[in-house]
Amino acid sequence: MFSDKIIIKGARQHNLKNIDIEIPRNKLVVITGLSGSGKSSLAFDTIYAEGQRRYVESLSAYARQFLEQMEKPDVDYISGLSPAIAIQQKAVSKNPRSTVGTVTEIYDYLRLLFARVGVPHCPKCKKEIKPQSAQQIVSELMKLSAGTKIIILSPVIQGRKGEYHELFKNILQKGFIRAKIDGKIYELENPPKLEKYKKHDISVVVDRLEISPSVKSRLSESVESALKLSNGIIAVETQSLNCSIAQSLIFSEHHSCTNCGISIPEISPRFFSFNAPYGACPECSGLGKKIEVDEDLVVPDKNLSVYDGAILPWSKPITTKRHRWSGAWSNYYYSLLSGVARRHNFSLNTPFNKLSRENQKHVLFGDTEFEGVIGNLERRYKETESEYVREEIFTKFMRSKICEKCRGHRLKDEVLAVTFSGKNISEITGMSIKDAIEFFKNVQLTETEKFISKEITKEITARLSFLENVGLDYITLGRESSTLAGGEAQRIQLATQIGSGLVGVLYVLDEPTIGLHQRDNRRLLDTLSKLKNLGNTLLVVEHDEETIRSADYIIDLGPGAGEAGGEIVFAGKIEDLLKNEKSLTAKYLNGELGIPVPEKSKREIKNFLEVKGAQQFNLKNIDVRIPLGNFTAITGVSGSGKSTLVYEILYKALTQKIYKSKEIPGVHKDILGWQKIDKVIIVDQSPIGRTPRSNPATYTGVYTHIRDLFSRLPQSKMRGWTPGRFSFNVKGGRC
Repeated sequence: MFSDKIIIKGARQHNLKNIDIEIPRNKLVVITGLSGSGKSSLAFDTIYAEGQRRYVESLSAYARQFLEQMEKPDVDYISGLSPAIAIQQKAVSKNPRSTVGTVTEIYDYLRLLFARVGVPHCPKCKKEIKPQSAQQIVSELMKLSAGTKIIILSPVIQGRKGEYHELFKNILQKGFIRAKIDGKIYELENPPKLEKYKKHDISVVVDRLEISPSVKSRLSESVESALKLSNGIIAVETQSLNCSIAQSLIFSEHHSCTNCGISIPEISPRFFSFNAPYGACPECSGLGKKIEVDEDLVVPDKNLSVYDGAILPWSKPITTKRHRWSGAWSNYYYSLLSGVARRHNFSLNTPFNKLSRENQKHVLFGDTEFEGVIGNLERRYKETESEYVREEIFTKFMRSKICEKCRGHRLKDEVLAVTFSGKNISEITGMSIKDAIEFFKNVQLTETEKFISKEITKEITARLSFLENVGLDYITLGRESSTLAGGEAQRIQLATQIGSGLVGVLYVLDEPTIGLHQRDNRRLLDTLSKLKNLGNTLLVVEHDEETIRSADYIIDLGPGAGEAGGEIVFAGKIEDLLKNEKSLTAKYLNGELGIPVPEKSKREIKNFLEVKGAQQFNLKNIDVRIPLGNFTAITGVSGSGKSTLVYEILYKALTQKIYKSKEIPGVHKDILGWQKIDKVIIVDQSPIGRTPRSNPATYTGVYTHIRDLFSRLPQSKMRGWTPGRFSFNVKGGRC
């Protein structure tokens, strides 16, 4: 029989004191109470854990091996549970390939949109690309130098899984005897055995010939045969004198530039993916940035000469301790640089910043006889088998930089040359959510384009609106997921769930209002209401007054924290909570208790930290003065630039100045008054540690003093015990 309640009996997880509770389904239920009163123990560790555990157990043994198995919570009985989804405050993904667009699946719809109605252009001359006929392809190939050897290939399989036994038989029956399979040419009478679950590329070898006026007729027949086999796409490989591939050309009956002779492959959704080789920038593999040796880290003090140690990695040699040489210089490296100086007529005693840029490049990037300091470091980083050397080079001399080829857009030039309403896919993902909604609202399309894209644009606009409704109208779709704050990541998951349209699900949320300006609170509550109205149950752990007052049902835990908590103080509606005399939450809601505003500080302000010309992201060239020795709050609506000012500019600039960090701060002119600071510490929402050996005592350093204290006891001294004896991390102390 269908239950309209979640019934829990005898919950004892963590500090819960054998509680019984009935929670209404399909309602917005808020669990509140003091920090440590057992809210998360009830919501996440009992209700969510059991809902997830039961769902996983209902799956087949094969499916269960891929899913995380949750432990059964300490509870006597739970009924009325639905499949549960937890939306917590943690980064969605640390993968640099994960963006807001990929997490919300909006990028998948954009790929589909561009594949269906995108207009391809030549990446070189920017002219709109039109399909090529077989005759145009032949004419293009006949322009190759006489005597050029070519192989005409027909790509029949591109990046698909399978063994393809039948395909090889069919190709043989059609009279073709060779195929290029995963980069190698094979006889089809004896094809290789392909792995079923691995992606493969298979192209039929249609013909091999040498360009000359007499082969035009044969070339035409081969091109037409190749186009028929692969639905309008052929690949032509030209061969050099040693028979290696000199050039690979792609021709298409679909898209080709008549001016430049550039053809682009079939336009499909995967063509726009930066996570697949078909669309990803070949230089950075779709990351938009590369880890490279940084010139400023190699020569940190340009006032020094090369002889005096301007080249940091070669003034303090990087090598294993076993082979460490004595003295500050290696004769080998010095002789190399002396040779460079002789060849280009400059002195190693000249300060580095007084050398011409050309001579600086000869030192750093080399010449015909010398690989350069940077080239040497990059080669050693790639080739060394020593983890010590690799780690030294990486931590001291390498830095993440925007990829020069794709300029941070992650995609190939030919992909970025495809436009929708005048914008390429990267330009759209670079817009804020608010601007993207406006763009799709006002987009001008032909009747045909409207008919094709109607459902896709409808889905994109709906998902963008969900993000706007949870107060995230300022973020961009191209932003990396790892850079999101905990609250932002949680609200993105919330918007994604609304977009999925699931019904009958139990959603468990962890303080969704954290980091949200009061202006956006109402919109978040409307979003939660929409999720509830779809037919879902929402269980929200929350302290926010507006959220508590908007709840259909409230569970107040307490009366204290830790051992003094874990009991149900109240369960019911807001009107009844306000009358409850035992509830501490009710006393604050009624105004009986409050937090008094402290008197204004009388402390004299003498020194300031000044940020000049801050213009990173949305900051408009602002100057900010922050008093030192005071408690300063920086506030504003979501997306106003608070984190950009404090973290991207101030924190990164101070770590660079104080600790010589490799962090590159956001765009600003200067930081004044930083000399009056000797430490900078950031306290953010990232987890403090995941190791099972860490606990509050070890993390805070208290455990060190406890171990010292026990080692000084008379009994410990008699036995010769040191502080290590009382450590659970070393042999002798641990169980």
